[in-house]
Amino acid sequence: MSRSSVDPTQPRPFGRTGLAVTPICIGSSPLASMPSLYGYSVDAARAEATVEAVLDGPFPFLDTSNNYGAGSAEERIGAVLRRRGGVPKGFVLATKVDADPETGDFSALRVRRSAEESLNRLGLDSVPVLYLHDPEYHVTFEEAMGPGGAVEGLLSLREEGLTAHLGVAGGPVALMRRFVETDVFDAVINHNRWTLVSRNAEPLLDEAATRGVAFVNGAPYGGGILVEGPDVQPRYAYRETPELVRSAVRSMQKACETFGVPLAAAALQFSLRDQRVTSTIVGVSDPARIATTLELATTPIPDGLWGQLDDLTPRTGNWLD
Repeated sequence: MSRSSVDPTQPRPFGRTGLAVTPICIGSSPLASMPSLYGYSVDAARAEATVEAVLDGPFPFLDTSNNYGAGSAEERIGAVLRRRGGVPKGFVLATKVDADPETGDFSALRVRRSAEESLNRLGLDSVPVLYLHDPEYHVTFEEAMGPGGAVEGLLSLREEGLTAHLGVAGGPVALMRRFVETDVFDAVINHNRWTLVSRNAEPLLDEAATRGVAFVNGAPYGGGILVEGPDVQPRYAYRETPELVRSAVRSMQKACETFGVPLAAAALQFSLRDQRVTSTIVGVSDPARIATTLELATTPIPDGLWGQLDDLTPRTGNWLD
């Protein structure tokens, strides 16, 4: 039986930025209380207690966004930061600029407003990392990169010191790769496309590694199916999932049970063990999830299980994109 191949608490370089982050990044989307997405509510007291646990925990890397719960995730994080006198030394807090929730505007002007809203909620003058969030839903690549576009807005914010490093976060691999190829961005978040059942992000991982861009892997559990199994959570990435994929997860769940390993541990460590992945985002909504995540990340996994899981990976092409 092998040990976990990665110490999830040991910081490593965040691409070419000079920052250091842990292999696990805590995601704050669940803290915003979005029952339509997650199926449960999170009140402010629980959310703030979770933020406290993150700040005191083994993973000093927190990811949030302007649009999580219409800003409530940032507000809850900000409330704790104000009580504690700001972000602890060595802690990396990243947020994202989002399109206007009503008009869909994602111009340079909107990017500035989004960043100002976030900084106000967080009670900060700047953040070390600022991502362009989900551009695929609002603008073309050409619009984002063009005059007056979102990227022009981000570059202005960096020049003014409101952030030190720029990133892009989204789903479609081909689009994320185009953004990375511009060399404007120091980091890229891609979600649901590098998991036990999806290898879609392979070319993006290679591109990012070649260019010194930090690759941050979002949604290693595929929205819960790789924790609870398809009979409890049949959807992957919050969408209808092909039966071939559900069947593969079911078989993976059985293989993990045979080896006495939680499916979630294998799902998380699949991401952690790839050296091209700088950090893996794990969303939490309860203080106890910090310890649970550490346990899953350090659960010994027999070498033989990895081969079985790889054999069970569905070869379905880019079914997400």
